[in-house]
Amino acid sequence: MADTSLGTAEQLRDPNYTPAIYKAIPLGIQHVLAMFVSNVTPAIIVAGAAGFGFGSNSPDFPELLYLIQMSMLFAGIATLLQTITIGPVGAALPIVQGTSFAFIPIMIPLVAGKGVDGLAALFGGIIIGGVFHTILGTFIGKIRFALPPLVTGLVVTMIGLALVKVGIEYAAGGVPAKARNLPEYGSMLNWSAAFVVIIVTLGLKFFARGMLAVSAVLIGIIVGYFYALLTGMLTFEAIGSSWSNAAAFALPQPLKYGFEFSAAAVIGFCLMAFVSAVETVGDVSGITKGGAGREATDKEITGATYADGLGSALAGLFGGFPNTSFSQNVGLIAMTGVMSRHVVTFGALFLIFCGLVPKVGALIRTVPIEVLGGGVIVMFGMVVAAGISMLSDVNWNRRNMVIFAVAISFGLGLQLEVMNVAPGAANALQNLPDSLRILGASGILPAALIAIVLNLVLPEELADEATEEVSGGLSGHGRGSLPKDDHA
Repeated sequence: MADTSLGTAEQLRDPNYTPAIYKAIPLGIQHVLAMFVSNVTPAIIVAGAAGFGFGSNSPDFPELLYLIQMSMLFAGIATLLQTITIGPVGAALPIVQGTSFAFIPIMIPLVAGKGVDGLAALFGGIIIGGVFHTILGTFIGKIRFALPPLVTGLVVTMIGLALVKVGIEYAAGGVPAKARNLPEYGSMLNWSAAFVVIIVTLGLKFFARGMLAVSAVLIGIIVGYFYALLTGMLTFEAIGSSWSNAAAFALPQPLKYGFEFSAAAVIGFCLMAFVSAVETVGDVSGITKGGAGREATDKEITGATYADGLGSALAGLFGGFPNTSFSQNVGLIAMTGVMSRHVVTFGALFLIFCGLVPKVGALIRTVPIEVLGGGVIVMFGMVVAAGISMLSDVNWNRRNMVIFAVAISFGLGLQLEVMNVAPGAANALQNLPDSLRILGASGILPAALIAIVLNLVLPEELADEATEEVSGGLSGHGRGSLPKDDHA
């Protein structure tokens, strides 16, 4: 419910209105707290996949600090592009940008086991993908027809399914501990830390209101952090060492990890840009409807997509990851009733400050991997749930059931078969060129392409008997929420 002490009802619906500074700054920091953990998590996961993340003995482990720093810095810069705008870039709306989960399943195969050497191709793909994403802004409205809820819901669900394994591995003790067969991997102490985070998070989500509910994962991790201190999983000496060894101020370094052209990286990031762009369109529409009670204009949608892409390209240039609009902040605007873009600008400035102070990242990296695992389990599970929620808008006629069936069979099948085989063992994609093998490993892009193509070329409804012989008696009776004659 809107707080009328912040301004009149008309002012609160105006993106150009600025509440009193002493009220606007805390409101802006609220937006940052709502997305803080989600924003830095991809950097931690990618570093772990590359081999210099939490729990590793890699001499490159300090590079994780830089990746965390860039995640905060360029989330703030991309958010400023949305709120302040530069020419046609930006929606001039209270949109909060952050590192996108959508690209993680694409990034992991690109860097797996390669250490820092794998980052040149990764960031080369991010830069080119960001430029492509920017170009999408000029015709995003014309391609939305190819990405109905059937396709976007499938893709988001697949993204979540590709990530849920990460949460379990982190909660048990981390991938390096698993790879070295350490006896403490999967210990009750490790699991207890993860469960503390999960229990606190769920308790706040269900029984608290306002910012306590919105920031439940962050608070859960803070409680888990203190639990780790009490149980000896983390020591004050380790915290002090990390803090003292980090600089008080540091600027980003352009092309710190080099630039390398990789066809797999470029294709992967460009294709996932479609999904990210459609997600941003949905968030812009949600903000204008929830905050101002109106539809988003074409200019706002185009500007938001431009900022998405430009923010991602700039991030890749300095060692940051692709950015997208954060949906949880859409709900926060609806909750506070404050539509002011200048409020979010204060949050962006706070993120930029954090990104320029490596000591902030130094504290983040002292969070035990098991504690982070508890938060990741919740976050990635919510990605799956979000995908299923999108699929609830699909008209589940026979045609759409067959499209979904074929797409998820290929996608999830490849994901389970290729990503879970032992190193050096044969897999289903081993005879493909490296680029195609990397793109197919996550299963997301094959599933998306199959769903898009079938949705475009199969316009006719199927009779019930056309699918009965392959459904094993599990025909399903859901109609979705669309009219019977809608085949989208």
